[in-house]
Amino acid sequence: MRLGRTVWPAIAALALPLALGTGEGSELRHPLGITIVGGLLFSQALTLYTTPVIFLYLDWFGKWLGRVWRRFYVRDGAVRLAGSGS
Repeated sequence: MRLGRTVWPAIAALALPLALGTGEGSELRHPLGITIVGGLLFSQALTLYTTPVIFLYLDWFGKWLGRVWRRFYVRDGAVRLAGSGS
């Protein structure tokens, strides 16, 4: 699964020590860690949901374009050329 290979190492290496860290000055780094974790999770979810949708739309557009091409430019097995008058 993509989520395991991309997000979790980045969270573990960068953001978890910032988000969960305690000690002197941690109150300044805590919001940064939370922002990094939230941004990684949001971008991963957005990518996993939008990429298939974009491919579906491109597939539907390609099928529609093929129907338009066959309707207007292909007649009796021959291709009509623009401006040929036939």
